[in-house]
Amino acid sequence: MPENTCDNRVAVVILNWNGLSLMEKYLPSVVRHTPAGIADVIVADNGSTDGSVEFLRREFPGVRVIDFDTNHGFAEGYNRAISAVAPEYKYSVLLNSDVEVKDDWLTPLWQFMESHPRAGACQPVIRSLMEPGKFEYAGASGGFLDRHGYPYCRGRIFDTVEDDRGQYDTPMQVFWASGAALMVVNRVYLDCGGLDREFFAHMEEIDLCWRILLSGREVWAVPTGHVYHLGGGSLPASNPRKTYLNFRNNLLMLHKNLPDSCRRGVLLRRRLLDGVAWLKFVLSGEMDNASAILRAHRDFRSMRKAYSRHPKENLLNVDTNIIFDYFIRNRRTFSSLRN
Repeated sequence: MPENTCDNRVAVVILNWNGLSLMEKYLPSVVRHTPAGIADVIVADNGSTDGSVEFLRREFPGVRVIDFDTNHGFAEGYNRAISAVAPEYKYSVLLNSDVEVKDDWLTPLWQFMESHPRAGACQPVIRSLMEPGKFEYAGASGGFLDRHGYPYCRGRIFDTVEDDRGQYDTPMQVFWASGAALMVVNRVYLDCGGLDREFFAHMEEIDLCWRILLSGREVWAVPTGHVYHLGGGSLPASNPRKTYLNFRNNLLMLHKNLPDSCRRGVLLRRRLLDGVAWLKFVLSGEMDNASAILRAHRDFRSMRKAYSRHPKENLLNVDTNIIFDYFIRNRRTFSSLRN
């Protein structure tokens, strides 16, 4: 076990905005099961007006509160929180406010990061809080991107979520780790620019992990730790706002992180595939979602102008075509995919 010193401690940072009910329900498990010997629980409050801060100071005096005077949003709220804790802590865990933890969930992650100096980020296994035997959609046991930029996970491909039978219980380098429980090296997080505030929500952690990989660091899934995520509370999967953000942010992420040598080709293929998705929504009568795709492409065309610097290395140089594997070859689990 690594030696615990004052300069390798962990800040477990929960971002809150008017989430009093979530604090009441899930914070007790985080406080109870987070080992005080290596970590402190910190709530960064985005200018809540529902009594969250007063509740925290009354009921959890041992929890440090970073009290912002306004709502900075998800990405910028975390960026400011990590900047504030970085002088005191080597690591942070960005933990969603709707996550429940059990047992000692953190020590395995901390030990792994201490023994893997090239690691810039990692995640535990994320299970569904409502169906604890299943992986959770938002991150499962570590994520990847296929050749077109579509995300999938060990334990979840598109809408197929696997039961956790221990089939992914080995640590593995992954392309991205879930923002539901994302452990980062604070200095790496800040040097890579943190979460992109322009994304607002969805895929911002994949974009961050891509930049961490481009910096020469590694991203890992560490399945010896487990957390349980409620998920989907803010925007259901069928919500047109979620459709819009997923399509727009995926395009932005590809535009930002692909080199000149292949960026146009990948984006052209994505436009064609997004056109197929648009047609599917039209044929099924889901006109709000079809319109969301059109808005996503319109806004991408204007927002991409802000990203003029691109890497030289293509990290999306993979053979996997997840659409073909899933819909044509009927390979619905990670373990059934080609390597």
